[in-house]
Amino acid sequence: MNPIIKLENISKLYRLGSVGTNTFKEDIHNFYSKLIHKTNPVNINKNSGLIMDSIKSNHIWSLKDINFELNQGDVLGIIGKNGAGKSTLLKILSRVTAPTTGKIKVKGRIASLLEVGTGFHPELTGKENIYLNGAILGMKKNEITRKLDEIISFSGVEKFINTPVKRYSSGMYVRLAFAVAAHLESEILIVDEILSVGDLDFQNKCIGKMGDISKTDGRTILYVSHNIASVNLLCNKGLFLNKGELIIEGKTKIVIDAYLSSVNNSRKSYNSEENKINQINTASVLNIQNILTNVFYFNEEIHLNINFSLEEIYVNTSCIGIRVVDQKERVVFSSNSLVSNFIYNNTKNNYSVKCIIPNDVLVPNNYRITIALHIPNKEIIDLVEDAVNFTIEETGSLFHMYNGNDYGCVFVGCKWLNS
Repeated sequence: MNPIIKLENISKLYRLGSVGTNTFKEDIHNFYSKLIHKTNPVNINKNSGLIMDSIKSNHIWSLKDINFELNQGDVLGIIGKNGAGKSTLLKILSRVTAPTTGKIKVKGRIASLLEVGTGFHPELTGKENIYLNGAILGMKKNEITRKLDEIISFSGVEKFINTPVKRYSSGMYVRLAFAVAAHLESEILIVDEILSVGDLDFQNKCIGKMGDISKTDGRTILYVSHNIASVNLLCNKGLFLNKGELIIEGKTKIVIDAYLSSVNNSRKSYNSEENKINQINTASVLNIQNILTNVFYFNEEIHLNINFSLEEIYVNTSCIGIRVVDQKERVVFSSNSLVSNFIYNNTKNNYSVKCIIPNDVLVPNNYRITIALHIPNKEIIDLVEDAVNFTIEETGSLFHMYNGNDYGCVFVGCKWLNS
């Protein structure tokens, strides 16, 4: 299958500081270089692989040697921290800016949603801007008219469709802009983080629409978002950028896991530096596949493995317990078990136990676990504060229901009935 988008060694160099401060001589030299198709002086020296000395101090690479390709119908989620180069990549694909080096091959028309204010003429009404955008895509007036009612209905700005868009709020602007981009006949749709401007219901509506047009119309979508759950739900491919470099590209789940692992500095395991009796020796968090990790999805169990040593005189009276605390210092829950329950695992006063934290309970958030060996209401034998940390990530089916930063610590699946 021939790719609909192909990027080969795409790099983008930006100059720090003021814009347009070249001397007249430098501007003439740059213009002449482009005219005769010479490499621009700010490009990489391909022979040495070094940036020219004159630009080392005041230039920065926003993208460096990016290579990937997409087929028709692919939905690519682009993730990474702020400043990773995500928006620059979309601007290059949208032809807003040109790459410093590399080649781009695109088959088909592109509709882009990059930032509030782009693509619309502020003095024109919403309806006039719909026709303007359609004309830019090469559509005939009667083709646009056929889709007009559908676009207006989806946007939810019917009352203001004959008002100049300069009077629209940012939310109204985004609603109409997405409706136009999604419904007009382009082969490729590019969506930056602009959807975060809209309300939650409309964001979900947009994500559903993007899923529909990729499956039914075979449109290719490039989607940048910090909402990992929406990327997981919508995209069949992922791309992780960091400081302008492509870290990993591939199946969405693999790319998301790589991204989360890179941004999460949580402690996956604890090992005591001492070796003595009556202490917690090791602790680790693993998934159901028994893989050491500190990133879990909402619907995954968390397996906490603990190894400790204890004298026999304590076995019948002591407990092993955990306390789970979230990033807002709220104690989510505690759990304890008598050590005598694990007597069959005893090997010379050494015990190995597993505590399973069930799935579908902890909402998306960052958590840490304190572990204690103690005689209830009497004595703490050993205590390890923040022995391990982990993160719960959202799953696509639930991301629209809550945000772990704003709501409580646990999710309770209550039954809701007519009263």
